[in-house]
Amino acid sequence: MVAGARRRAVRDGDRQVDTAHLLHSLLESDFDVRAVIGEAPQLARLLGYLVQRSIGYGLRWQSTVEDSGTPAVVAGPGITETKDAGGGWSPLAAAAMGRARDRAERRGADRAAGTDLLAAIVADPQARAVEVLGRAGVGATDLVARIDSRSGEYAGDGGAAC
Repeated sequence: MVAGARRRAVRDGDRQVDTAHLLHSLLESDFDVRAVIGEAPQLARLLGYLVQRSIGYGLRWQSTVEDSGTPAVVAGPGITETKDAGGGWSPLAAAAMGRARDRAERRGADRAAGTDLLAAIVADPQARAVEVLGRAGVGATDLVARIDSRSGEYAGDGGAAC
């Protein structure tokens, strides 16, 4: 999933992998994430916005850094705590990866599932993925509630691990 997000960022001409790249990759690679998103019309609209972005239409954020203005706190081996995510990740995307790992640990899992990352992405209302979801009619708070209520059903058993 991460490799797909990186390829998408390069293909889009973006300097960093952002939360919209992560969302797009999750939708392409993780059945559980698509199931949590729900209805086909919303999913189709969501993919439509993401595809438009990748071909240069619609929502554009090229050459800007996705940042909520608050320092990203990402703990873990190989990831420093810094506002500038560096390494090709937007600060919000880097923070989301850390939050996804934390969610997985709380579930007792070794690796984060796609639904962990989705919940972590939508935790910051400033995330580009949240804007895309909102435009497609998918509420971020609704997603987290659905993920949490289905945690046993969608705890990484059919999707791509991060």
